[in-house]
Amino acid sequence: MTKKENCISVIIVEDFKLTRVGLRCALNSNADIDVVAEAEDAASGLEKISKLKPAVVLMDLGLPKMNGIEAIIKLREFSKDIKIIALTSHDREEEVVAALSSGANAYCLKDIDPEKLADVIRDVNNGVCWLDPLIAGYALNSIPKVGDSALIGEHANPHNQVPLTEREQEVLKHLVAGKSNTEIAKELIVSVHTAKAHVCSILQKMCVNDRVQAAVKAVKEGMV
Repeated sequence: MTKKENCISVIIVEDFKLTRVGLRCALNSNADIDVVAEAEDAASGLEKISKLKPAVVLMDLGLPKMNGIEAIIKLREFSKDIKIIALTSHDREEEVVAALSSGANAYCLKDIDPEKLADVIRDVNNGVCWLDPLIAGYALNSIPKVGDSALIGEHANPHNQVPLTEREQEVLKHLVAGKSNTEIAKELIVSVHTAKAHVCSILQKMCVNDRVQAAVKAVKEGMV
């Protein structure tokens, strides 16, 4: 039975049937979320997305043939408005790094708590970008930091670092860890308004549009 029209419509693109069924059941238990379609590969997923135009797409990155990263890039060619949540596994660190620039609005590990995933869907649908803290950790572990021997020479240029204040550096670390403005405010014992102001300043200084782009840039450039 179709849910109310004001529900958040979701399409799941995942090659494992058991995972699809689990995600569908868990998400459909929420009154405000409606899984309108599923697909087992990128090609059929893109076709259904183009036809049904859901609010949010859950895209597995480890799809056969055309992988999830390629699918996200193709999806972005015909829609900038559909929100995309990339799903990945624990053991694909190289895939995580590649996914950070694919164009998704959120990056989640597949073992995310179903209630948390529902919250991420709601946040992403409202325009929030979200990065799973463990995914940030994978990226941090797999990308050389400024000062590492791999960066010594022509690639090492500390003068290109974004001039963040000491407090903004603290906020950036929490941002990369996937924390919300409210969580950052609690960690730093400041108001949510102040935390939001710091985040806005960081985005402006780093010349990025959202929190995910800031986290990606911070990870890639060894800023945290």
